[in-house]
Amino acid sequence: MSDADNKKRWKLILNLVTVGALLALCYVLRDQILETIQNATRVNAYALLLIIPIELWNYDAYARMYRYLFGILGTKVRYREMYKVALELNLVNNVFPSGGVSGFSYFGVRMKQLEVSTGKATLVQTMKFILLFTSFEVLIIVGLIMLAIGGQANNFVLLIGGSIATFLFVGTLGAAFIIGSERRINSFFTYITRVVNRVIHVVRPKHPETINIARVQATFKDLHENYIIIRSDYKQLLGPALCALLANTTEIAAIYVVYIAFGQWVNPGAVILAYAVANFAGMISVLPGGVGIYEALMTGTLAAAGVPASVSIPVTVMYRVINITLQLIPGYYFYHKALRHEGPPKPA
Repeated sequence: MSDADNKKRWKLILNLVTVGALLALCYVLRDQILETIQNATRVNAYALLLIIPIELWNYDAYARMYRYLFGILGTKVRYREMYKVALELNLVNNVFPSGGVSGFSYFGVRMKQLEVSTGKATLVQTMKFILLFTSFEVLIIVGLIMLAIGGQANNFVLLIGGSIATFLFVGTLGAAFIIGSERRINSFFTYITRVVNRVIHVVRPKHPETINIARVQATFKDLHENYIIIRSDYKQLLGPALCALLANTTEIAAIYVVYIAFGQWVNPGAVILAYAVANFAGMISVLPGGVGIYEALMTGTLAAAGVPASVSIPVTVMYRVINITLQLIPGYYFYHKALRHEGPPKPA
């Protein structure tokens, strides 16, 4: 079989797998979709439509953050391309639950079409998460202050907020510590690769090294060298840091718009905290999009912050259905288009 035939076969397999995952997600969401339709008459449609420009602004923040980070590394990428990639990543991370690993892998492959090295792509994606986590610490503090002003900052809420903030802080320092040294990053990822190869070897006994360790070492050496460029002048990160803050803020604003559509003006601090808890727990869910865990934890956290379940449950369900729909439709379109692309697009 020729390389062209192999390429077409793998594209077909990827499309079939993705469509299967999308159908699985729709099946899992079937009750929520029905409930959203039933609640449609209870909401202010004009207020609900505000979620569309907010989501567009959210994707804009991600696209600009990617461009800023690649620009620091001396690589120019088109805004339009990064906007499309942001939509594609939302699809991949929703239909393939893997704590963001699927998004990392896809981003590296996708950026090769734009003639960007795997090391740069991996670093940019890592820096994106670090900046998002750091900016969310700021939002959690703001949220706790809002809850305190509203008299809703009980001990349990403070424990949740403090735990998340501590986890984010330690995780950010840990990532910076590992990639800040060529020896540490080489040792850490070589060890991880060997462990993964051993696990795969159980399924594929004829392939003792499915993931090439030398190639992994070369990739993360490139990542470390690019990280040193960023570390040499932290002031360069102001632009992408503001984009990360905007990305998180617009996500929370999208949820709050649904509350407004239901005629409920709840404390924004409760929404911030619930969003943080639901997202971090949803990352480890084995179901597509973190379905089930996301809704339960968001509702539970909101209840702890003083928002009754009779209000939070329909709002959370409607937000999830609308948000996932807005992500998946354009995301799949651009994902499928990228998959069909035969050659790399012209760089900026």
